Amino acid sequence: MFLTRKKAFDEVFRILKPNGHFSISDIVLKGELPEAIKKEAEMYAGCVSGAIKKGDYLEIVSDAGFSNITVQKEKQIMIPDEILLNYLNQEQLNEFKSNESGIFSITVYAERPETACGCEPEAKCC
Repeated sequence: MFLTRKKAFDEVFRILKPNGHFSISDIVLKGELPEAIKKEAEMYAGCVSGAIKKGDYLEIVSDAGFSNITVQKEKQIMIPDEILLNYLNQEQLNEFKSNESGIFSITVYAERPETACGCEPEAKCC
């Protein structure tokens, strides 16, 4: 998932005009997901098991070349215990809920800085 997102943001950077911007929503993590949740297809289809840590996500955006990166919205996604208990036993559920881990929906805004194509060897130009 990490590489897929990197490629996606590299492509967004490539197609945006200088001074262009984007705003995108995605699912990120704080902490770690239990292995049982990462492996389940239902959670994958719900964009949960493929989520990456929030810091890693924002780093990918920055590494693509974007500036003025702002998290505009952040909301914790609460998965009901009865659903999580399909994947975790009660002890695992209690540990997951107590270790400050969480699944969050974020909306990220970022801008492509104005760059003069060809002026720098590392410049990402159109």
